[in-house]
Amino acid sequence: MISRGQLAADLRSLGVRPGDVVMAHASVRAVGEVAGGPDEIHLALKDVLTGEGTLIMYAGCPRYADEVGRGNLSAAEEAEVLDKLPAFDPDTARSARDHGILVEFLRTYPGARVNPHVARFVAWGRQTGHLLSPQPWDFAFGAGSALERFVSLDGKILMLGSDHDTVTFLHYVEHIADLPAKRIARFKVPVTEHGVRVWRDMAEFDTSGAGVHA
Repeated sequence: MISRGQLAADLRSLGVRPGDVVMAHASVRAVGEVAGGPDEIHLALKDVLTGEGTLIMYAGCPRYADEVGRGNLSAAEEAEVLDKLPAFDPDTARSARDHGILVEFLRTYPGARVNPHVARFVAWGRQTGHLLSPQPWDFAFGAGSALERFVSLDGKILMLGSDHDTVTFLHYVEHIADLPAKRIARFKVPVTEHGVRVWRDMAEFDTSGAGVHA
């Protein structure tokens, strides 16, 4: 069993410093049993970063919220989603399950904030307001995004038991890289406008497994 203090010491040995801006990707299972539960992982990170630092993770959106129009669902499945899926609420919607449980623990812990977008980040700390400043509705991982501001702050990426292909920052690279004929994904998202659920069009350079370029 690992204590919060032990985690903090290990994080320091990995190079996390007070005042850093850190984007974390973590497998709670890989970390092992933590005394007090998974919350102690992000709390240990906060201990090391101190109030001068900032922690950010990618939360995304629940299943189906950004699937209509991508071509991954059958016509019948899309029709059912269009009929039944509630509007996406960034403040209450659960994080994408395939991003791991730690981001949901961080999102629901006092002091965390999210940006109002399905390309949703959760942040805590000094630079939260800057990182979560308004971003473009379309191509939300590129210019003007939280990821671009993360770069400007010399952010560090922390991986705890995660593979390199899970790094959300790669989507920023996909968006700004000068590649010919980059694939564009176009889809619809359920949002609330004037008290009514509507399906709003969105576009991004393809962040799916197919990739932005062959």
